[in-house]
Amino acid sequence: MLQKLVHDLHGSKVDGLAKTFQRTGRIGFWVQVVMGAFPVLLMLYVFTFSGSITGPRQGLPIVSYLAVVNLLLLVFVVFWFSRYPSLGRKISNTATRPSESSVTRTVWVGLLASSLGILLSILFMMIEVAQLLFYFMSAPQGGLAAIQAVQTAADGSWVSAVDFASLMALVSILAAEVLATIFGLWLLFRTTHTYEALEG
Repeated sequence: MLQKLVHDLHGSKVDGLAKTFQRTGRIGFWVQVVMGAFPVLLMLYVFTFSGSITGPRQGLPIVSYLAVVNLLLLVFVVFWFSRYPSLGRKISNTATRPSESSVTRTVWVGLLASSLGILLSILFMMIEVAQLLFYFMSAPQGGLAAIQAVQTAADGSWVSAVDFASLMALVSILAAEVLATIFGLWLLFRTTHTYEALEG
């Protein structure tokens, strides 16, 4: 009887872990899809009304490469989260249940990708904000004109709404990556806690 009680207790822990993977995988996937779509929609809106997704201010070329890498990392993390519900179904089935090392390795891959995305987003934001800061500090401290009707070659460049739209898009990507990291840490905690209880 005691053995049956222990077996039922272990079964409920495994079922809880499987449901956690399924629920967190679905929620994380859709949250990241919505938050990742926002920057794309914002830049499409900017392109529709301005005819360009880059403003008149010249930025560093490396920023464009960082932005592409950051978006690719977000796409990878979204794809990785789409695998968690099926992993949860495998965990619930005793015949296909993966080992603890296999499950934690899967979660760690998602965590590393989202953490790298966070680092790139922070680096990207620091570069962009530093450029804007230096641009405004080099201007007369009375401020800059909000509207500039004509730009000549001597005028150089100016800060536009596109610059701030790109920062807003980056904040959305960063938020998606932070949420992915939080969900990944929760899954890692639940995995180690459940498998330790099974082994104990």
